[in-house]
Amino acid sequence: MNRLTTDQQRALGALLIALALHLFGTVMIEGYGSAFSLRAMLVLASLLALASVGQTLVIILGGIDMSIPFVIGFANVIAAQLYGDGMSFWLVCLIVLSLATLIGALNGTISGGLGIHPLIVTLGIGTIIQGAVLLWTAGFPSGSAPPAISDFVSIGGSAMGLPVPGIVPSLVVVAIAITLLLARTPYGRRVYAVGSNQRAAVLALISPLGMWTLTFAISAFFAAVTGILLLGFTGSAYAEVGQPYLFQTIAAVVIGGTALVGGRGSFLGTVAGALVLTELNTLLIGFGLKPSVVQAALGLVIILLVSLYARDPHVRTRI
Repeated sequence: MNRLTTDQQRALGALLIALALHLFGTVMIEGYGSAFSLRAMLVLASLLALASVGQTLVIILGGIDMSIPFVIGFANVIAAQLYGDGMSFWLVCLIVLSLATLIGALNGTISGGLGIHPLIVTLGIGTIIQGAVLLWTAGFPSGSAPPAISDFVSIGGSAMGLPVPGIVPSLVVVAIAITLLLARTPYGRRVYAVGSNQRAAVLALISPLGMWTLTFAISAFFAAVTGILLLGFTGSAYAEVGQPYLFQTIAAVVIGGTALVGGRGSFLGTVAGALVLTELNTLLIGFGLKPSVVQAALGLVIILLVSLYARDPHVRTRI
């Protein structure tokens, strides 16, 4: 019988924590375990997990993407504005996702090509994007999402005969696809190789610059998808709708067992981490804590987990 890898153990541990939090909330808070509450948490966790797809890949690669919340806000506002002007929503999605992918590719090219730390590059480009959006809308974005997108993320919706909205089974499909991408394709092997030892990857004829450009492009793509879906979820455009995802995507990745030093991790762990964060946030709110206290508690959890996992030695020190 094969033993679980460290990544699998951490992903399983995160899932068990999420289940424990849910059981605790069900016992302590009336209505916590209701069907409506469960659907709401699944939708919120799905949105966070989708936003964290790129963060997972980027961190495995050895980087970090601080532009995710800004790209989410960019996609949210641009999609609403263009759709409100009468443009076909599918054309809107094509334009927004294409622009976001180019932004991500620029992040990766500058970080990987010039050797500038991605934290600085992505934060700087993200701030530029947010400023450009505010200038374009004069600070007052308008527009909305079509009913199909709203239904797709509606807490009361259903899909494929399941009592959950379409975003939940869609996340399952995405999780399977990303897992196969990392485990069974040349791209996945190269991501782990570059994250483990970039110099060795070069000797193996892998282009670090190409991997950085492609991986950051994927990150921005999924951030834009999240921004469009949030438009349907909230019903209106808001440039700062992605701000809660600034550290939550990193926290979900770390809770799921992906090492901040790169070279190790899985997206299934990230999904479990998103469930943990959603359960914890809902639990604290259910106890009637003020939003400021909830944020402080979540921040404490993030610091503890990052302090724990960031102490892991880099993969190359164990080879």
